[in-house]
Amino acid sequence: MEVINTEIPEVKIIVPKVFGDSRGYFMETFRSSTFKEKVANVDFIQENESSSSYGVLRGLHFQKPPYSQGKLVRVIKGKVIDVAVDLRTDSPTYGKYVAVELSEENKKQLWVPRGFAHGYIVLSESAIFAYKCDQYYCPDAEDGIMWNDKTINIDWKLPKEDIQTSEKDKEYKAFKSRSFYSSADFIKE
Repeated sequence: MEVINTEIPEVKIIVPKVFGDSRGYFMETFRSSTFKEKVANVDFIQENESSSSYGVLRGLHFQKPPYSQGKLVRVIKGKVIDVAVDLRTDSPTYGKYVAVELSEENKKQLWVPRGFAHGYIVLSESAIFAYKCDQYYCPDAEDGIMWNDKTINIDWKLPKEDIQTSEKDKEYKAFKSRSFYSSADFIKE
C-alpha cells in the first residue's frame, strides 16, 4: 500500500498494490496493521455501500462529537470526486478541503478522519461507493454543510443543472453560519 499525503496532512490517499493479468486482478483493500502504522490508529466497526447515478451528490455530511466518524472510502464501480472539509476550528486548514478522484480504474482510497465533513459526486453513469467507519451511525448526531457553500467553494466538476441532491442535503446551512469544534472534541476515547 502506498500512502500519499494531501494538502491537509491528516487526510491521506491510499493506493493499494494491484496484481493483474489476463484473468483479472487481485488487491488487498485493507490491512489493519499496515493502516495503523502508515495512516491512523483506528478500529473500523461498520462498513457501508451505496449505489448512485450520474450527478448524484451526497454530502457534505458529518456526525457531531462524541459520535464523529473517521471513514476509509473507495469506489468499486464508476468514478466520483470525493471531498473532505476540515471542521476543526483550531486547525491551520480549518474550512479548507481536499478533493480526490476515486474510480474503479485508479483503485485509490481516501482516509477522511474525524473532524471533517465528507461528500462525493458521481461523474460516471453510475457508481458503487463503499466505506469503512470507526464509529456507528447515530441519527441524532447527523449534520451537514451546504454542498454549494460559497465560503468553501468546492469545484464539483459538473454543471449545476446536472447535480442531484436529497431534500435533507438541500436543508443544510452555510459554513459561516455554523459553529464547529476543536480537534480535542474529535478524539476517540
